[in-house]
Amino acid sequence: MDRADLADLRLFLAIVRRRSFTAAAIEFGLTPSAASHAVRRLEGRLGIKLLNRTNRAITPTDLGRDLADRLAQGFDAIDAAVQALDTPGAASFGTLRINAFADAAHLLLAPALPDFARICPQVKLTLVVEDRPIDIVAEGYDAGIRYGHLVPEDMVAVALTGPQRWVVVAAPSYLAARGMPRTPADLRDHTCLQLLLGDNSSFRWELGEGADQKAWRVPGLITINDTATTITAAKAGLGLAYVLEARVATELADGSLQRVLEAYAAPGDPFHIYYGSRRHTHPGLRALINLIRSRNGLTRL
Repeated sequence: MDRADLADLRLFLAIVRRRSFTAAAIEFGLTPSAASHAVRRLEGRLGIKLLNRTNRAITPTDLGRDLADRLAQGFDAIDAAVQALDTPGAASFGTLRINAFADAAHLLLAPALPDFARICPQVKLTLVVEDRPIDIVAEGYDAGIRYGHLVPEDMVAVALTGPQRWVVVAAPSYLAARGMPRTPADLRDHTCLQLLLGDNSSFRWELGEGADQKAWRVPGLITINDTATTITAAKAGLGLAYVLEARVATELADGSLQRVLEAYAAPGDPFHIYYGSRRHTHPGLRALINLIRSRNGLTRL
C-alpha cells in the first residue's frame, strides 16, 4: 500500500459513512467525479466491487462493508491518538466546515475566532451562517450549531452554553408613543415585529414558563428573518421585538432598548453543537468546542 492507496481508503470510508459521494468529496476538497474515480481506482487495485451505486442511493457491498468496518477501527484509532495529545499543534491541520444559525454565529463563533486562529493556525475553517434546517452529513459539514431540541436524534450533541432566555424588547420612543403592555393579551393593541423561521413559517411568541407558557400570535405588518435587522428596527421604534436576551445585552445596557413583559420572559434551550460520529471528530472541532464552552463557563471536554 502506498500513500495514494491510504488516501483512497480513507475517502472510501467517508463515502460509506456519509452515503454520499458529494458529501465525502466536499470533506476531502474533491469534486464528486474525482471521488468516484478514486473508488474505481481502489476497486481495481483490490480486484473487488466495494459499492453499489444507483441514482438514489450508495450502499456498500458485503465485502465493502467488511472493509469499511475494519478501516474504521484503524483510522479511528489514529484519529483518537492524535486527539489525545490535546496540544495546540494537535489541531493544526485539515479542513473544518460548520453550519450555524445566525444568533449562534454572532454570540458564540465570532468571539471564539481569534483564539481559534491562534491555537489552530493551519486549519482551513469554513463557517456557513443560515437558519434553514439542513442535513449536515448530506451537505458535507463536519458539525452544525442549533438549539438542543432541534438537533436530530441520531447526532452526537454537545451543549455550548447554559439555558437561554427569550424576551420582548422595545425602544423608549416606541413605549412613549404606544405605552407599556402589562400582559401578553395587551399585545393585540401593539405593533410587533414578526419573526420568520428558517422554514419560512411565522413564529408565535412563546411567553411565560412551565405550565403557564403560551404561544401568542401577535399583530404586525413587518416580518424579518434576521435578528440583527430586527434589533435595528426595534431601536428605530418600529415595534416590539421578540429576541434572545443575550443578543440585546448591549442595547439593554445602553438603554436603546428596554425589556417589556419581563415577568413573561421564556426559558430556551442551550445552544448545542452536533456531529455525526463520536469516534470521528475533527481535532480542530474539539478545540473550537472547548474554546466556546470555556467562554460560557462550562468545563472542557
